[in-house]
Amino acid sequence: MSEASLSAAMSEEAEVEAAAAALAALLAPAAGAAARAGAAEAAAALSGTAAGRRLLAARPEALAALAALAAEPGAGAAAAAARRCLVNVSAEPAARGALLAALPALLPLLPGGAGCGLLANVCREPAAARRVLRALRQRGPGLAPLLEALRGPAPPPPELGPLLCNLSQVPEGRRGLLDRSRCSVQRLLPFTQYKDSAVHRRGIVGALRNCCFEHEHHEWLLSDEVDVLPFLLLPLAGPEEFPEEEMERLPADLQYLPQDKQREEEPDIRKMLLEAIMLLTATKAGRHVVREKGAYLILRELHRWERDPDVLSACEKLIQVLIGDEPGPGMENLLEVSVPEEVEQQLQRLDREEDERRRREQAEQREAQACPEELAP
Repeated sequence: MSEASLSAAMSEEAEVEAAAAALAALLAPAAGAAARAGAAEAAAALSGTAAGRRLLAARPEALAALAALAAEPGAGAAAAAARRCLVNVSAEPAARGALLAALPALLPLLPGGAGCGLLANVCREPAAARRVLRALRQRGPGLAPLLEALRGPAPPPPELGPLLCNLSQVPEGRRGLLDRSRCSVQRLLPFTQYKDSAVHRRGIVGALRNCCFEHEHHEWLLSDEVDVLPFLLLPLAGPEEFPEEEMERLPADLQYLPQDKQREEEPDIRKMLLEAIMLLTATKAGRHVVREKGAYLILRELHRWERDPDVLSACEKLIQVLIGDEPGPGMENLLEVSVPEEVEQQLQRLDREEDERRRREQAEQREAQACPEELAP
């Protein structure tokens, strides 16, 4: 780089720094309502571009001022613009440290959509999720405001599902959702078929899947007190009719479904539902309940219908668990089985080979459909 180019770059950087400092000053209460509103709108517009988000993410003083403004009572349009900006910028990893530092200002935004959205972005990593959970506990009610938003009467914000999912990636979050005294996890169940928002539905299913990692709660989750299994199976069920003797094996909510019954339309959500059921089969007692409630019948029909290779593979693995022999002594709880490292690596290699085989077959099928053979005259 020439001396002139270096000088120009340094000058441009200095101008950016000065502009960022000026923006932070204009967002402060001393700047006055009109100046703050204009600065917040400018920041929101800036956050609409990748370069703008990176710029703001590197300016903790501006983010702190935006966080304070976003939750300020009576700030009106300026607060709304600040919230839009923060949701956008929170997708930048570089912004998360400053936003975590601003948690006392951000938590009052919950359970609103902007608060849920920006905190869902912030706590994508386990360490950040723990900090948010700790701040929620220190504030008093913990997860209660988030769970209360699921009860209505207003529809929950779509961003609430992803927030609960990200918080449940750590044991502390799962313990909050599995608190039996508050019937917390039961509030999630109706949303496995929530039609108004795939974003919210995906997050709720992800949170339920995460809760199923806690095998000591499996018996309770599968009991009549929670009865989680029908809520996981129903989105996977279609309109197929079963013989009477098979129909009687199914839970009541899965019997005699209407002819217009649609399966979950998002492949990744179908996969998470299957993963949740797979986790519930980790214990001998769990496998018994899942078999007894006719899960295989729903999975059999799903397997005939499914076209997504990843979902199909998850379905096949679950079916194998249900129709296969019981593990030997000492292996009844599959989540507690220690797998030797070389065996784990071999299994991962086999999984990769299987995934590659499926992708090749799918590509060949698409090619065959795109290039049909010519018919003989």
